[in-house]
Amino acid sequence: MTAERTAERTAEPGEAARKKTVVFDYGFGNVRSAERALLRAGADVEITRDYEAAMSADGLLVPGVGAFAACMEGLRSARGDWIIERRLAGGRPVLGICVGMQILFARGVEHGVEAEGMGEWPGTVGPLKADADHAVPHMGWNTVTPAEGSRLFEGLAPDDRYYFVHSYAVHDWELTVTNPAMPPPLVSWAEHGAPFVAAVENGPLWATQFHPEKSGDCGARLLANWVASL
Repeated sequence: MTAERTAERTAEPGEAARKKTVVFDYGFGNVRSAERALLRAGADVEITRDYEAAMSADGLLVPGVGAFAACMEGLRSARGDWIIERRLAGGRPVLGICVGMQILFARGVEHGVEAEGMGEWPGTVGPLKADADHAVPHMGWNTVTPAEGSRLFEGLAPDDRYYFVHSYAVHDWELTVTNPAMPPPLVSWAEHGAPFVAAVENGPLWATQFHPEKSGDCGARLLANWVASL
């Protein structure tokens, strides 16, 4: 039996129905912070790992904290990888946050140990390329250079700042799209010692390395943009 919680209200007459979102609770993420942030963004929220709820929601948010390999093991044990794959196959939106973004890549390497990720995108999550002026972990506020045409960062300024807590990142974007009928992914970047991937918008799959739920008004606007896209 897993803990579940639903936070919602009934729309007033003439008011558009609020989007149904699920924060996937697989034991590796601050689900309460995500819940509060999505409520602020205008969504109804359920915290659960229930298959039917996760599949039927307008949007699925996958949080993540801790080690890459442990998060993948937890996700698989909760059938989260299966749910994400089937949602994406049906064009159903998914948002990954922090390690919830990292596990979407092909592999992660931590302390010399390689672990397999979901492989939605090619690439390797590796140690931050920090230097004497950039401590690891990268913990605190930083700016992001949004991709041109980003919907996720719509209405946000280049000098807006977001909250990061991580020691690993993707430094090279390896996916190339050769089919002209398919729009290329939008990749946004940040820098800490070297550039790294800060966010991705790829069809129904969006993700951020930073924590929008901890990023104040800027994070609230970003999550509202995601909710509006559902």
